Amino acid sequence: MKSRTRPLIGITMRHEVETERFYLARFYSEAIEAAGGVPLHIPLIPRAEYVAQVSDELDGVLLPGSASDVDPLRYGREPHMKLGSVHELRDETDLLILSEVERRGMPLLAICFGMQMLNVWRGGILIQDIESQVPDAIKHEQGSPRGRRSHRVKLLPDSLVAGLAGDETALVNSHHHQAIEMVGAELRATAWTADGLVEAIEDPRRDRWLLGVQWHPEIDWEGDRLSTEIFSEFIKAAGHFSENRGSTERESVREVEMIPGVR
Repeated sequence: MKSRTRPLIGITMRHEVETERFYLARFYSEAIEAAGGVPLHIPLIPRAEYVAQVSDELDGVLLPGSASDVDPLRYGREPHMKLGSVHELRDETDLLILSEVERRGMPLLAICFGMQMLNVWRGGILIQDIESQVPDAIKHEQGSPRGRRSHRVKLLPDSLVAGLAGDETALVNSHHHQAIEMVGAELRATAWTADGLVEAIEDPRRDRWLLGVQWHPEIDWEGDRLSTEIFSEFIKAAGHFSENRGSTERESVREVEMIPGVR
């Protein structure tokens, strides 16, 4: 078989319920390609056999943002009055993809909704609406222009994201009304806003690359240093995974059953 020169990155799509279309903003794929990867859009078909077969070909996964909210029943909460729409196809497909990522030890970059779904899959809990549930919250839905970096985040020293930023703070954009309330198993918070909300999570295990960010690095992937570094390091990790696929997957199969709280 011909060796792969560029890592293949799977990106789950969005579901436009009104027209029954799958779609995805251009920036995710453009950022992956510019960093040296090959983007592959994954239709939202929540069948385990299909997702496993697609995952056989992947070297990394990007879970993007969504126009929907994670179903709160998945983390044991009743729906808040300010809960947005819930798209079951996206929820269910992402959960299957996360199972494959964990089983294989595959690199994962999770953005906005993707980070929230990752946290829920690991047994974490979400704030369903920041404005009505978090006293003295800063503005987390900045509106247009979407690429403007509207608030600062404090970064955990010696974390992956701090290393990529080259600093202990960073300016980021903000487009979300939900946030992490309780961090899930085998995850640690590594970035916070001034109001104390979690803006990044990482897996502390040394044998895998995993980063979840609440902001959208894909929007300004070319003009923002931290955004560029996130995608560059993600693709490097995916290339390393591709080169060491067999041994990485064998180790991960043994570890996945040891994580408490996974969905």
